[in-house]
Amino acid sequence: QVQVVESGGGLVQAGGSLRVSCAASGSTVRLALMNSMGWYRQAPGNQRELVAVITKGSTKYADSVKGRFTISRDNAKNTVYLQMNDLKPEDTAVYYCVAEVLGRDYWGQGTQVTVSS
Repeated sequence: QVQVVESGGGLVQAGGSLRVSCAASGSTVRLALMNSMGWYRQAPGNQRELVAVITKGSTKYADSVKGRFTISRDNAKNTVYLQMNDLKPEDTAVYYCVAEVLGRDYWGQGTQVTVSS
């Protein structure tokens, strides 16, 4: 099994920055086979949406965060980071981390990010 735990959410003013982290732990064998890690978010009343994903060779971003958010990964620590700059009130959501291993997704519990105007 693989466990995924997010950290680093909080309250920030519009225009500010925040970094959230996500650490995967568990089976050494499965972690070695981990393909992608990514971030999704869900605001009240909205569906969960992709924010950014990183594989071993590429990154992908939602259009709404391009140029403001950066996803990075530390393979040695099985950790993925999301640096969020120039935050806007519409970025307010619960941010979920997901790790994909052999076609199965492992989700974290989520971390709240609130951007005040």
